[in-house]
Amino acid sequence: MNKSPPGGPAATAPLLQVEGVTLAFGGVRALNGVGFDVAPGSITAVIGPNGAGKTSLFNTISGFYRPNSGYVRFKGQDITTLPAPQRAKLGLGRSFQNIALFRGMTVLDNIKLGRHAHLKTNVLDALFYIGRARREEAALRADIEERIIDFLEIDHIRHAPVSALSYGLQKRVEMARALAMQPEILMLDEPVAGMNREETEDMARFILDVREEWGVTVLMVEHDMGMVMDLSDHVVVLNFGQVIAKGVPAAVQADPEVIRAYLGSGDVADLRRKLRAGATSHVQAQGVV
Repeated sequence: MNKSPPGGPAATAPLLQVEGVTLAFGGVRALNGVGFDVAPGSITAVIGPNGAGKTSLFNTISGFYRPNSGYVRFKGQDITTLPAPQRAKLGLGRSFQNIALFRGMTVLDNIKLGRHAHLKTNVLDALFYIGRARREEAALRADIEERIIDFLEIDHIRHAPVSALSYGLQKRVEMARALAMQPEILMLDEPVAGMNREETEDMARFILDVREEWGVTVLMVEHDMGMVMDLSDHVVVLNFGQVIAKGVPAAVQADPEVIRAYLGSGDVADLRRKLRAGATSHVQAQGVV
């Protein structure tokens, strides 16, 4: 596996900057002062226990949520208040934790939708399918079929309806649609969740290749720690909406705070105290105490 060389991506200005981002839903803080950088040409992974705020962070970066405070910068431009379609047009492409494909449409048509933000065809051109509309459609289809479909090895299913595909292939189609957006940063939300070993290895290969061959920066949320540690240049760890560690995979993996977040302290007495505290809180909530 090729890692970023010293003086490479890490030595240049960050492609994406998240600084002091706080996001609250009523009285619940999903994110609390989150900050980190993504270097160009890198693979950065965001990890953390369930409910740590990872998907909320992705939704904030891609424009589905607007933070209560803090900012998001892309290539030095403040995009905190930009709507999601504008961010996609600038170069932020993403997949979703729960597959968000149009199940009644074919693989090819789903992928083509990813280029929508970049098309210049107006309503009249599209209605009569002449001139610019025809030329754009031809160029789009050629690019998708010759590059993306071939790259992700899904030529054999290009005309199949998405609903007929296995879960692993649907995840691959969703990645293809994100690549059709011509992203500078490809955001992947749990790209191998629910996959078997062979599908996971294929997806890991595609992620490495899209960085190496296409020069696309990757930001991903993932629970598969083996894959995260093998692929990532930089890891950010969230717990209860806060960054508790960040750095190279080996350092993060050995961080005591990260170990506690995933496994607890390992202290039996501490565990008993937490259980007693939880039981007391439950009784009080029921109005018994």
